[in-house]
Amino acid sequence: MTETPAKHEVGSPADALAQTQAPTGAISDFGIDTTSMSTGEAVRDYFARLRAGELGALPSLFGLLVLVILFSALSDNFFTLANIANVFPQGAGVIIIAMGIVFVLLLGEIDLAAGVASGVAASVMALHYVNAGNLLGSLGTGVFVTFIGVLAVALLLSAYQRIWAGSALSLVGLLIVAVGVPANPWVEILLAICVGTAIGCITGFLVSKIGMPSFVVTLALFIVWQGVLLQFIGEGGTIGISNSDVLYKIANGNLNILGSWIFFLVAAGGFAVIALTSHFKRLKRGLVVQPTALVMIKVGALVVLSALGTWLLTINRSPNKAVVTIEGVPYVIPIMLVLLVAGTYVLNRTKYGRYVYAVGGNKEAARRAGIDVPKIRASVFVIGSAIAAIGGIVAASKVGSVSPQSGGLNTLLFAVGSAVIGGTSLFGGKGRVSDAVVGGLVIAVVINGLGLLKQPAAVVNIITGLVLLLAATVDALSRRRAAASTR
Repeated sequence: MTETPAKHEVGSPADALAQTQAPTGAISDFGIDTTSMSTGEAVRDYFARLRAGELGALPSLFGLLVLVILFSALSDNFFTLANIANVFPQGAGVIIIAMGIVFVLLLGEIDLAAGVASGVAASVMALHYVNAGNLLGSLGTGVFVTFIGVLAVALLLSAYQRIWAGSALSLVGLLIVAVGVPANPWVEILLAICVGTAIGCITGFLVSKIGMPSFVVTLALFIVWQGVLLQFIGEGGTIGISNSDVLYKIANGNLNILGSWIFFLVAAGGFAVIALTSHFKRLKRGLVVQPTALVMIKVGALVVLSALGTWLLTINRSPNKAVVTIEGVPYVIPIMLVLLVAGTYVLNRTKYGRYVYAVGGNKEAARRAGIDVPKIRASVFVIGSAIAAIGGIVAASKVGSVSPQSGGLNTLLFAVGSAVIGGTSLFGGKGRVSDAVVGGLVIAVVINGLGLLKQPAAVVNIITGLVLLLAATVDALSRRRAAASTR
């Protein structure tokens, strides 16, 4: 016969005893959260996760290393300081667009219009700059009024969805255009980001509130924004921005030597302080942490590699050193790092980031947990388009102009490919902003290396497509392996 446990009321001696013993019971029940691993256990756990299909960015990092070795062996010019330093500015536009696409892919959605949207944002920036802030005179009354109307619609739609950041930036863009704020490089950059945000507000509304598939919506908008770009610039037209020192140097300028070392101290030193402080705080509280030795090795390796890279970039890499001096860390590296840190923080350290992963992992479970799924779905398109606008600014700066082809051609394909190659899943729920950087570097190295080998565009497209196909295959197989290991 089973004995019925004695009942007790709150405030009774039994309750007091239970409260006294609760912490011990909690620790025993959740020991995995308070048990640190030794170095050997951490290594074994890492390989166990690899066997279970949790590959992360490892395949892309391995592929990047193989490509660097291969192109270094095939071309004498590949592993030169000037060429390596040029890889970042060459691929920065695509990498930045890919950072925004990561947010969209985490929900299992797709944004086929991100590339062209970046071109539209860049075209508005260029038009506003070359026409001294007078878009009415350059666009004509009909197009200008329509453009104002689109910004107003974006403002209303984002407010309806309670995406206040989207509303604020759409309003700022509306005011800049309507008032005719005088041309200024920093105003142009802000305007481009506002236009990109407005585009994302419209896309997000159509996907989340109307319920249209993101593939259909963004495919249609791809065609629409391509037409807008042609309307703004004209077929065969080009708008130059190279006469703006600020806009042109975004992708073509470098920090001076002192600025480069200050950037190293801020970036590497900041990472070391944050990583070590977080580690020792968790250790002090008895929470699960990686072995201190491994953390110290990781931090030390990153600091040493960062110092080596900074030192190399501060060497004069000009082909004609007697006439021209080219030295310092390219501006695009701090820009990408700021976006990387911001995106990583949002996804890993905020409630919003947890909601994004929850919706991407299981939309229905997230809805039942009280998450506003439509708002989250809409917001990722706003973030993706806003970041794409930054990518469009960098891409326009690199070539010094904006044309009807800006953001078109292979830009979107390379951006999506960068995210997927880096390890972001096309099925949603898995990925990091850093995946876009690693995958973008893979694509940039492929394009750069094949260019040095004088290979035609056809070969570049074939090789890049095969790399993307391989990455998608690895993603599918790893998910299958992970699903099998949990059965």
